Amino acid sequence: MNANDFRRIALSLEGAEESSHMGQPDFRVDGRIFATLASEKQGYGNLMLTLEQQALFVEELPEVFLPIQGGWGRMGMTHIRLAAANEDVLAGALRTAWQLRVEKNRKSGKKPRVAAKRIPPAKSRRKKR
Repeated sequence: MNANDFRRIALSLEGAEESSHMGQPDFRVDGRIFATLASEKQGYGNLMLTLEQQALFVEELPEVFLPIQGGWGRMGMTHIRLAAANEDVLAGALRTAWQLRVEKNRKSGKKPRVAAKRIPPAKSRRKKR
């Protein structure tokens, strides 16, 4: 699997949209992130999981999943080694992260955030003399 596969599968989930955070691609449902490609250059996709989900994924497939280093990893953020994952594993992991985000959105009772739209720079409107 690669970043294009990650993107294709993430965007196939109901309501999923691609956006960006700090210049890195992310995937959102109702405006909230469930996965990113912030570590794409290192060969990883990133999943927002619970600590329990993270532990299960890492225990079952340690060659595919690992916690992100530091504080993010201690909150459940998990790398998936794209080259080591097959389509079923990647799709299942993305669906898990997506489902968790959908459930959190529902429980929060907050209105969905609108992902920032990328607006191309405006052309100069000055008249030439």
